[in-house]
Amino acid sequence: MNSILHRVARRARLLTAVAALSLCAGAHAQASFKVTTIPEEAASEQIRKFGPMVKYLERSLGTKVEFVPVSDYPAAVEALVNKQVDLVWFGGFTFVQAKLRSGDKVVPLVQREEDTQFRSVFITQKDSGIKTLADLKGKQVSFGSASSTSGHLMPRSFLLEAGIEPERDFKRVAFSGAHDATIASVVSGRVDAAALDITVWRKFVSENKVDTSKVDVFYTTPPYFNYNWSVHADMPAAQREKVTKALLALSTDNPEGKEVLGLARATRYVPTKPENYKGLEAAGRSAGLIK
Repeated sequence: MNSILHRVARRARLLTAVAALSLCAGAHAQASFKVTTIPEEAASEQIRKFGPMVKYLERSLGTKVEFVPVSDYPAAVEALVNKQVDLVWFGGFTFVQAKLRSGDKVVPLVQREEDTQFRSVFITQKDSGIKTLADLKGKQVSFGSASSTSGHLMPRSFLLEAGIEPERDFKRVAFSGAHDATIASVVSGRVDAAALDITVWRKFVSENKVDTSKVDVFYTTPPYFNYNWSVHADMPAAQREKVTKALLALSTDNPEGKEVLGLARATRYVPTKPENYKGLEAAGRSAGLIK
């Protein structure tokens, strides 16, 4: 009797172990490929923009893809550093932060062709009397997120080159948190001027979301490298290559590619490398944003 009970118990343990392994295997099989972005615009706009990209990646990678919004720029950095997501759309500066934060374990794959010659713009109300960067002295000026490349780091860097130190020379320094909020802060008169991503500005103008007879650009920065799609270095090489190939294959010659690239404000994606962002790291250290 004892030997029978022993065999029954052993069989029960074996079945339990097999069931547990099956559940683990099933969970692994159902695990989705997670994508996120720095929240440079409102959450609803992020979801709208990246919806077609998610569908495209699902088809190209042959796996379920999930878009996971994050609350702020630092959260996007931490999500990839801690491998909570697989692929992130970073600004140039957030890529630098992630690279440093991870000990060089974050790898940039591709950037938009536009990101090889990116620019920021400073905007103001037409009747503000502001015509040059020097005219910003004594004014209330807004940046985007503190971690934004085009909405803070590079505008600050060019201000410093012009001999203007925001905390010393401006009446007030504000941070809107996102490019669309930056535009709204100037339109509403909450600040006298602001800096933001040139492509977001052009989008707002083309969609008639801002009246350029009242608010317009008074200064455009020199070019610099910006955004990219990045992954963690621990991603298997074969998967990294598959993701890179999918992004590079996007083309405006077909409806799907035209939609995905259009929403990304891109003509196409091109390969990129960490060395392209050395200038941004140097600018971050010079501006005191990287210790």
